[in-house]
Amino acid sequence: MAPTTRQPTAPAEAPTPAATPAAPARGKGRPRSAAADLAILDATRAALAELGWGGLTMGHVAARAGVAKTTLYRRWPSKNELVVDAVASLFDDLEVADLGSLRADIEAVVFRFAELLARPETQAALLALFAEGTRDPLLRQRIRERIVDPQKHLVQQGRANAQRRGELGPDRDEATACEEISIIFDTIAGTVEHRMLVSGEPVTPEWIHRFTTLLLSPLPGLFL
Repeated sequence: MAPTTRQPTAPAEAPTPAATPAAPARGKGRPRSAAADLAILDATRAALAELGWGGLTMGHVAARAGVAKTTLYRRWPSKNELVVDAVASLFDDLEVADLGSLRADIEAVVFRFAELLARPETQAALLALFAEGTRDPLLRQRIRERIVDPQKHLVQQGRANAQRRGELGPDRDEATACEEISIIFDTIAGTVEHRMLVSGEPVTPEWIHRFTTLLLSPLPGLFL
């Protein structure tokens, strides 16, 4: 065969060492499995509801989830971190939809929040976690950072929706806005949690409507 039948690659097109992408670095051990993480978090909540904080161990969770204890400890070095993440994951799907009015937005997210709190595993997990948090400042801090603070984006988003629709005026300043968002969040979350977890009363659509009315309006007959 004549040499001219072979088409050489032009030097400019040949990959250079600098242009060759580096192989992705791999850490030690197997990659994390989303399915395993989900099984572990589900098992943690189930064990917490059945055994309580004091009875729950990492070994119980590993056995329920069908994973090795080494797998569990690679993901969560301590029971505190594991339980907080298991509870926090319950609220990951909460969101504020733009339903056209601030009232509708609030009522929808309160209804969804109440649905989550009505689940026995949620109630048991939260009550156990909050009770232990009163005795452990580091755990209480982790609860605030992983569960409480991230959920404040619900108020922030609802506020932004209302401002865009012209229902609320613009923020006066960032510091005041952050303080007001925290107060509104504490009012909504605290009221619903107290009613369901402390008083044991249901959160019905009628109750949600009345609660939202009080939240958005001054008390009848109140003179300031």
